[in-house]
Amino acid sequence: MQTIRKILKNNKGATAIEYGLIAALIAVAAIATMTTLGTNLNKTFSNVSSNINKAG
Repeated sequence: MQTIRKILKNNKGATAIEYGLIAALIAVAAIATMTTLGTNLNKTFSNVSSNINKAG
């Protein structure tokens, strides 16, 4: 019975899983942000390139 109680009291595994989930959520948010930022930068540089070509 004491072994079962120790297993039930052990929260290290649950804490590690929680930290893993938080890290995964942060990674997903960072990837989404970087993708959006990359798309916007690509549009901006395309506009600049077009305007330079029109002026030249």
